[in-house]
Order: sequence, then C-alpha cells, then structure tokens
Amino acid sequence: VVCLVAYHIFFMLFVWSYWKTIFTLPMNPSKEFHLSYSDKESLEREPRGESQQEVLRRAAKDLPIYTRTMSGAIRYCDRCHLVKPDRCHHCSVCDKCILKMDHHCPWVNNCVGFSNYKFFLLFLAYSLLYCLFIAATDLQYFIKFWTNGLPDTQAKFHIMFLFFAAAMFSVSLSSLFGYHCWLVSKNKSTLEVFRAPIFRHRTDKNGFSLGFSKNLRQVFGDEKKYWLLPVFSSLGDGCSFPTCLVNQDPELASTPGGLNSTSKSENHLFPAKPLRDSQSHLLTDAPSWPETAAKADKGKVGMSNPALTMENET
Repeated sequence: VVCLVAYHIFFMLFVWSYWKTIFTLPMNPSKEFHLSYSDKESLEREPRGESQQEVLRRAAKDLPIYTRTMSGAIRYCDRCHLVKPDRCHHCSVCDKCILKMDHHCPWVNNCVGFSNYKFFLLFLAYSLLYCLFIAATDLQYFIKFWTNGLPDTQAKFHIMFLFFAAAMFSVSLSSLFGYHCWLVSKNKSTLEVFRAPIFRHRTDKNGFSLGFSKNLRQVFGDEKKYWLLPVFSSLGDGCSFPTCLVNQDPELASTPGGLNSTSKSENHLFPAKPLRDSQSHLLTDAPSWPETAAKADKGKVGMSNPALTMENET
C-alpha cells in the first residue's frame, strides 16, 4: 500500500509538471519593445550602420535593457521587428523571440524559457524520482531473475526490461537535472553558458547572478509553499532582470532605487534605469551576497564603449 501511494504521488507530479512544460506557451516581449510604425519606416530608409543604430537607440532609450551585441550594438530582431529585452533570443524553430530563452527542447516540443523554466526543472526532478523509485522497488525481483528465483514465465523478461529502462533514464536525468541546478544557482541559461551576456561596460558571464538565495528565488519565487508544485511563481515579468555589474557603465549616472553608486556600503554597482517593481526588491534586501562581493576589486578602470554598428543576433 505504501509503495502504491508513493508511486502514484510521484507519477501524478511527474505528469503534471510534464503537461505544464509542454502546454505553457513561451512568453514573448511586450508591446513596448516593438518598434512603432514610424521607427520601422525610419529603420528601413536608413543605410545599415550608425544611422540605423541611432534609430534603435532612440527607440530603446526608455527601455530597461543593458545587454548589447558583440560589437556593442542594440540587440534588434529583424524578423520580429523589436528591440530584444535582456536574455531574450529568437528561436529559429518557433520563429519568435522568447523571453529568457534557455533552449528549444525536442522532448517537450516547446521552447524552455521564462514562462515554463520552473516547470521544466520540476519535470526533470519528478521524472528522476519516478525512475529511481521504479528501479529501487524492482531491484529485488531483478536480482531474483539472475538467481532463478522467479517463476519461469514471460513476465520475468518484463521485469528485466523495466529495471534497465528505469536505471538508464535515471543516469541521464540525474546529469541533466544536476546541470540545470547549477544553472539556477548561477542564474544562467544554457545559451548564456555558451555565449556570456555582453553589457555596455564589458562581457560578464555572472552579470545576472545575485547570490545563490536570490538566484533561486528568481526561478521559484518568494513563497516556499509553491516551490515543489508546477504552478507559476517565478519573479518578474521576463523583460527586465536585476544585474550585478562588475564595472560601472560610464553612460549611467546613478543606480536604481536611489542607491548611490559610490556608496561604501555596497560592494557592487547596478544599472541606472529602474527595474520592474517585482524585480527591484531582490536588489534592496539587506544581506550582501558574497558571490557578488568577491568581484568588487576587479576592473577599477571603466571601459569605453565600442563603436556602435548594426548587428542582428539570433
């Protein structure tokens, strides 16, 4: 009875999180990131280069974006005709821009991004527990199979197949789940591991990391009662994220929330434009996180911005 109850709990949580991962639509950038009709016409009329960048800079001046292309240009999607929010990328399979895109997963036939990343993590966790539970409860019969302790029927081959399948999936799922746990702890996406985000001041692979606790809360939310359930509880709107910049951007004069960029009480500096209300409280909590504080002594001299040229990214 205990095994049956545990089995169905794991099974229901596994199916629930898998369902949510598949059928939760990826979130796209809001309307404020789309170019207006006049900006689109201006962009089409201007030759490629600095003149187009001037149009994009004008369109993005009030948007909470801090990342750039490798050449320092405004990140613009010429297929969706929008200025890309931070951590947003264009999926060639879905043919749309996905907020905080991690990867396009063929196993769920969906993009894993801001709207369903928590569901994807829980899907990996519960599928791993499900396979481990099956392998553990089947182990005694698997041993009896090799010691000729089972009745000589075709059912014993089913037991052998079930154990091998559960064990092999457990190995692959444990490595994948461990990798994504590491990504959550560092506040990175799979795409950002292969290409570090480029801010206006420099490339910073840990630019979005605020420390383990705050990184965890960005994905799972503040209310712990929802952490283990496949219900959406991630913080923010997917369009803006708190950052921990190593070097002060020379174009930015102040920090969000009224923080003084030269204050001795803070060991890190933040972008000047205000973050969304749902994100800003992550920056104003009292504790100073050691992961970001350890970087305070790096790069005392600010780096000048590279020449801004038009570059489209996917």
